Amino acid sequence: MNPSELLALLNILLPIALIVLGAVFFFAGTVGLLRFPDVYTRLHALTKADNLGLGLICLGLAWQAEALAIASKLLLVWLLALLASTVSCHLVARYALRSGIMPWRRKP
Repeated sequence: MNPSELLALLNILLPIALIVLGAVFFFAGTVGLLRFPDVYTRLHALTKADNLGLGLICLGLAWQAEALAIASKLLLVWLLALLASTVSCHLVARYALRSGIMPWRRKP
């Protein structure tokens, strides 16, 4: 296999791998949302996994973008979603704490 064929194969497989890995992180965040015991751990699982999943998907799509403008728009979408997710997670957690919802504790 010569280097140009290897580079062509990399240009096909790497974006696919990044997008699939991003989808796996979205799935993990959804499982965390459904399985964790309280609002705080659910928020943690959902925001961390979904932000990383969206970042990987945007990176995979940016790799396939034909223009730098498209790739920079994808980066901007990810950064704005990251900011919105962080702020909304903080607001939900603060409201839950002020409403008297205590964090889950394992019973001894």
